[in-house]
Amino acid sequence: MSVVMKFGGTSVADSDAIDRLIAIVRDHLRKTPARPPIVVVSALAGVTDKLIEVTRQAEEGDTPRATSTLRALLDRHLTLSSAVAVTSEAALSASVRAEFDELIGLVHALGVLREVSPRSLDAVLAGGELVSSRIVAAALSDHEIPAVWVDARSVLVTDAEYTGAAPDMEATGRRFKERIRPLLDAGQVVVLGGFIGATRNGVTTTLGRGGSDYSAAIFGAALGADEIQIWTDVDGMLTADPRIVPHPRLVPRLSFAEASELAYFGAKVLHPSTILPAVERNIPVRIVNARRPERTGTVITAAGGPPDGELTAIACKRNVTVIDITSTRMLMAHGFLRRLFEVFERFKTAVDVVTTSEITVSVTIDDTRRLSSIVDNLRHFADVASESDMAIISAVGENLRSDPRLFVRAVTSLDRIPLRLVSQAAGRRNITFVLRDGDVPSAMGRLHETFFEAPALSPS
Repeated sequence: MSVVMKFGGTSVADSDAIDRLIAIVRDHLRKTPARPPIVVVSALAGVTDKLIEVTRQAEEGDTPRATSTLRALLDRHLTLSSAVAVTSEAALSASVRAEFDELIGLVHALGVLREVSPRSLDAVLAGGELVSSRIVAAALSDHEIPAVWVDARSVLVTDAEYTGAAPDMEATGRRFKERIRPLLDAGQVVVLGGFIGATRNGVTTTLGRGGSDYSAAIFGAALGADEIQIWTDVDGMLTADPRIVPHPRLVPRLSFAEASELAYFGAKVLHPSTILPAVERNIPVRIVNARRPERTGTVITAAGGPPDGELTAIACKRNVTVIDITSTRMLMAHGFLRRLFEVFERFKTAVDVVTTSEITVSVTIDDTRRLSSIVDNLRHFADVASESDMAIISAVGENLRSDPRLFVRAVTSLDRIPLRLVSQAAGRRNITFVLRDGDVPSAMGRLHETFFEAPALSPS
């Protein structure tokens, strides 16, 4: 079976984590020696956040503090290198030092300018994955597993939309065939950093936070993989966020459509864009716990699992803002909605939920960086009000399409909790509630108790 294995930050965080990664790769090779996996890795846990901190320090002109932060990161990576790669430690340490020397030089330049452009930000953030993937490749080789490091930027071709680049699947497919396929055919385990790519001209880009999942799916599509595996620190997709609901259940199987809804509305296990290349090639995505690899995890396929439950899971997106756009004269006029949504497009801000009444359109956004400009532009043709500290809860399940009683039951379970907006999408796979952020724990608890802890409704 040909697979792409993506290991997140917690799955490469230290020497114990990398030992587990090595055991997982070795077990796969034992079972299918002729089909070596592609291994895609994130930066070590917490490193991307530290690199973002470094860019902020540089922008403030605090180059000494930025340099100190980078040197602390260098020490962490060198310590890990010496722990996991004894034979190749000297060569690995030299490549790690070279990468950080380049980062320190770049940050010094940014500190002089006191400006960090999106392009420069990508150049800094890419360092985390470039170093972690080198370490993993060396560790595998040191444990007599034939592995080779490949710079993901030489394979994954993107546009120039820095900090959130889109892949050029056709160009990436050609590069993959030229540079990755021969290595796999030669029996090599190919190790790449996730999250990063480059433009056709070779300028470093990133796919955005969580983009290592996306990278794995892109490489999986190029490979025509039998399965894309997301190795993380949980057993799979859960019925609710365990930080909010104390005892969620594992979801053994779900459909691409359900997974996409859950990911979009806040499920942290999976990046929403991961679904897209997998859907196009109908490649199953398996979410697995690197600490408990014997568990089967959650499998996401086109068909999903048998519809034996009422709902599949509940997801939550917090720090949401509701914008109300009111116009007694224009709402039903031709072109009003087009004009309204053109404002959000102009400021590159995605809308999550939309509801309409006779005179008001209400939308939610979670990216408020351009909120003031959006509101100012909307006020040219409507009255506008916004409300922050809101949240979205989405109850997802294929059964919602066939059993209307589930909608009623969901709304009833939230009795006496003020609901700002309630929506059901045209696909009818989800019910979405917008409510105050402070009411999230109570609402999530009630929904979970109703659908996952109470006896199911019997068919009528």
